[in-house]
Amino acid sequence: MLKFAIVILNWNGEALLERYLPSVVQYSPGRDIYVVDNASTDGSVSFMQRYYPQVKIIENPTNGGFAKGYNDALPQVDADVYCLLNSDVEVTEGWLEPVELLMEENREAAIVQPKILDLMNKDHFEYAGAAGGYLDMLGYPFCRGRIFQALEEDRGQYNDTREIFWATGACMFIRSEVYKALGGFDELYFAHQEEIDLCWRAQNEGLKVLYTGASEVYHLGGSTLSNMNPKKTFLNFRNSLYSITKNLPRRRAFPLILCRLLLDFVAALRFVFQLKIRHAWAILRAHLSYYRHFRAVYRKRKKKDYLKNYHVITSIVWSHFVHQVDNFNELVKD
Repeated sequence: MLKFAIVILNWNGEALLERYLPSVVQYSPGRDIYVVDNASTDGSVSFMQRYYPQVKIIENPTNGGFAKGYNDALPQVDADVYCLLNSDVEVTEGWLEPVELLMEENREAAIVQPKILDLMNKDHFEYAGAAGGYLDMLGYPFCRGRIFQALEEDRGQYNDTREIFWATGACMFIRSEVYKALGGFDELYFAHQEEIDLCWRAQNEGLKVLYTGASEVYHLGGSTLSNMNPKKTFLNFRNSLYSITKNLPRRRAFPLILCRLLLDFVAALRFVFQLKIRHAWAILRAHLSYYRHFRAVYRKRKKKDYLKNYHVITSIVWSHFVHQVDNFNELVKD
């Protein structure tokens, strides 16, 4: 039997812990639960010590973001499988058993994601992960159940178990041996899309990322950075370029970076026309930061073969904004 541990990253999230930790404790009997505190300045630690003495606390000395926060803490967690869980996730009864069974029976399943539903609109998928993540040929991420801001209603259409490209960091199960072999998250990312990079690297090693609709959780979303925050725009655009540079062969990576330079410029112009000047500036800063860190990112590249086929469609931008496709099952597969 595999030993599972639930590991929740927290930064100044006392209110979130008070609201969502009870469901984790209630519906995860017999499993070790850890809260990793990223140098919070609120009452998070004292709250847990007072009301949840059964929860193990790991206190990081600084707030290194999502990537460094987990990298610093997970070596202290004794488990065969880590469940990396956001502090704004409400779990459901029986949420663990389908994932545990899947990973027990399928040794190739290195990373697994459950169904992610919207806590504020529980019959719809949630932005961060939905029913499993993918990339298009240009490296833009999207999900079954979520294309850009279009969220599908959950009608059971994704109640399957299947291979996906990336699993959300909001609720990700990963074998500890895989996490260690991959070197954990890339701390250059700080936050956002580091889970895409981790899943991409896992697949470049021949491992599988799976989704199961037999397990479901509810995610609040935007509790760290909302979609309207320019810092999130900056991190998403920059970190996407990081992942392309690291995980594709050079003959594909460099032409794609040039293409993204043009497309990201168009995205910035769109923000300007929408009078979202700070978001347009965030895209420019993302590219400047990428070029500044290019050598450090390039040195992280593998020295052997890369994953050949990683996309299910040519362009999610074209499908969504030109052909008005909002539903994953309406996408034209390559």
